[in-house]
Amino acid sequence: MRVFSNPVGAGSLWFDNLATAEGMPVAYDPQARAFLPTPPFCANRDIIGCNWIAPAEGEFCRSCSMTELAPDTSIANALPNWAQTEAAKRWALDNLGRWHWFRPEDPGARPVFHLLAEGTTPVPMGHAGGVVTISVAEVDPVLVTTRREALEEPYRTMIGHMRHEIAHMLWWRLSLREDFLEAFQGMFGDVMIDYPGALQYHYANGPPENWKEHYLTSYASAHPHEDWAETAAHLLHLTDIADSFVATGLSSPQIPDAGWDPYSEPDADRLIHIAATLTVGVNHVNRAMGLSDIYPFVLSDHARQKLAFVHDWLRRGALGL
Repeated sequence: MRVFSNPVGAGSLWFDNLATAEGMPVAYDPQARAFLPTPPFCANRDIIGCNWIAPAEGEFCRSCSMTELAPDTSIANALPNWAQTEAAKRWALDNLGRWHWFRPEDPGARPVFHLLAEGTTPVPMGHAGGVVTISVAEVDPVLVTTRREALEEPYRTMIGHMRHEIAHMLWWRLSLREDFLEAFQGMFGDVMIDYPGALQYHYANGPPENWKEHYLTSYASAHPHEDWAETAAHLLHLTDIADSFVATGLSSPQIPDAGWDPYSEPDADRLIHIAATLTVGVNHVNRAMGLSDIYPFVLSDHARQKLAFVHDWLRRGALGL
């Protein structure tokens, strides 16, 4: 994620800012990829702290307008959880916008979001027919820790959920192309394998013993659909880590030059190598504070091939190239 210029003074702005350090209200324009000091602001600004520009006064921004179902705010903590969930959605959408997904120049369908609070029963998250369902309770640190340990997942965040579920929607969009489906099955396997049955088997028996040789995560081994979603999410993780590293002015011998843009990098192998190398260093910094690794994964040769495949299609797929 980039660091942005202050449109009304000195200093920088971060992606989630609602105001400058001096207190001047600002909002993010996702089309210009810049902050503006003038309305119209999103109608959700005062409700959940949305900091994006709207097309007209009283209307929702590009991101909030994709939310078809908002959580029941009478459920405990639903409102603050919703605010954090929408913030993660804006981040993920802006990442994908760097490759033209869901911007005005993208002629394809946009995702529709159902963001639901959890009452007495959990909300099953997923994607179906362009609709992405997310549990806003997944921002609660206690619940996330509990589920991370129960599911043996080393990484579980709302941005991760957004990237994974939106990746399913991207597959749905790309699957309309015969050339994509043929190439996909050559890389990921037979998509016609019984999906519910495969997930049931995975939860009952776990991943194959050698899953680390072929997959980024154990869950990716459950079915080609999940392998795609996990791989696409990880491509976004790695690209954004590299982009954020460069944006904050940090330097490394791995970075080609000060103006290098990871989202414009055409060489997938180069991007993946640079990003993976950077994660090793940042993981080491985290350990200095007793924190978990930000990227606790090892990239096998097969996983790198899948990342390169996803990189190719996400870079060109939105515009149908």
